[in-house]
Amino acid sequence: MTPPTQGHSTSTVLGRRLGGELTKLRTAAGLNQTQAGKALTASTTKVAKMEGGWVPMRDPDLRALCELYGVRDPGVVGGLLELARIDRERRKAKGWWDDFAIPGVMQEYVALESAATAIKAWQPAFVPGLLQTSEYVRALRETPAAAVTKSPVSDDEFIAARLARQRRLLQDPPLTLRVVIYEAVLRNFPGGAATARVQLEELVRAADLPSVSLRIFPFTAGTHAGLNGSFNIISFAEPGAMDVVYVEAPFAERWVEGGEAAAAYDDLFERITECSLDERESVSLLDKLCKEL
Repeated sequence: MTPPTQGHSTSTVLGRRLGGELTKLRTAAGLNQTQAGKALTASTTKVAKMEGGWVPMRDPDLRALCELYGVRDPGVVGGLLELARIDRERRKAKGWWDDFAIPGVMQEYVALESAATAIKAWQPAFVPGLLQTSEYVRALRETPAAAVTKSPVSDDEFIAARLARQRRLLQDPPLTLRVVIYEAVLRNFPGGAATARVQLEELVRAADLPSVSLRIFPFTAGTHAGLNGSFNIISFAEPGAMDVVYVEAPFAERWVEGGEAAAAYDDLFERITECSLDERESVSLLDKLCKEL
């Protein structure tokens, strides 16, 4: 799944998020795209492209639309301006990821992850990418099941890109990571005991980082709606201000771009967390599993 294109324009996740907010504000004000275009001395087509996330949003245009729509709350206007700024940076920036062969939708995900201030990750099937060891990644890609969805990128390139992502956890300021992992992930390692031991020790080290909160969802917690699949909630400012959710499945990925849908995932993550072991208990379980190998 790659970002949709229209001519030389690209509809980005953050652009669509911003465009969706502007569409809601315009609709609430009882205005159409033609009226919005007149306020900007622009065509209806341009307004349509802005609302579809096809083009970067200029601050003067954004302020003019907020004024037209009667939006004067500094917090709301400031949040939209910040979202537009991040979107512009992501469109033009050359990041570390440009030096790696990163396939498909992960190109946009990695760019967003690089710009994020915080991520909440729920993973019922695998160790989250930001915490995977090179041994784990290689073993995972060598499993028979992986052949179905495996990208054409070589193992070495894929591993190098995965490890490069993890630098965010050590930068100043670091990416804040809250992660919850299903217990089954810790008992079903590709590559056998050797891979498991190294990966479990890495999880313990990661849990000791000030910016990382790691918790285990145990078998004893029973069934839960979150067991349907993994998702990452990506935040760029204050919690909930500009959240984007990345939902992954074997043959499809999708973005949930803010609003009530993203809030529902945030609520689900918090409910999963409430059913999980606390941080101390989670590390104790990791240590126990490591000793059993």
